[in-house]
Amino acid sequence: MDIRLKSLTKSLWVFHAALSPCNNCDIEILDLLTPRYDVERFGITLIGSVRHADVLMATGVPNAKTLERFKELYSHAPQPCLVAAIGTCAGGGNMFRDSYNSPCALDEIVPVDVYIPGCPPKPEAMIAGIVKLIEKVKGQS
Repeated sequence: MDIRLKSLTKSLWVFHAALSPCNNCDIEILDLLTPRYDVERFGITLIGSVRHADVLMATGVPNAKTLERFKELYSHAPQPCLVAAIGTCAGGGNMFRDSYNSPCALDEIVPVDVYIPGCPPKPEAMIAGIVKLIEKVKGQS
């Protein structure tokens, strides 16, 4: 059993990657971290460095400027790194799909482990998505 995968079931360190979002998803992520929802009691902590991240929470649509930077972020994260697509824009492009400035979807850049739909998704939906991530990791270990 991979020790890193086992540790992911107890404590997830999350790095927020903003790929040109409208900031609604970002506000809901901040709401998720407040004492009202208190996800830190489950070991979920927002961190400032991708080099320590277990999960990348991506919001927004990858565009021409953020595409290469997100690939670089993902390559700097320790592997296995899980990716959560937060919101409708990260999940499928929403109204920006097939736009001149959105060359591809997020799952064409990196493998996405969980999609959390909504515009913006509520903190309860994000908690449910993180639970799905943990269940996926438990199935791999």
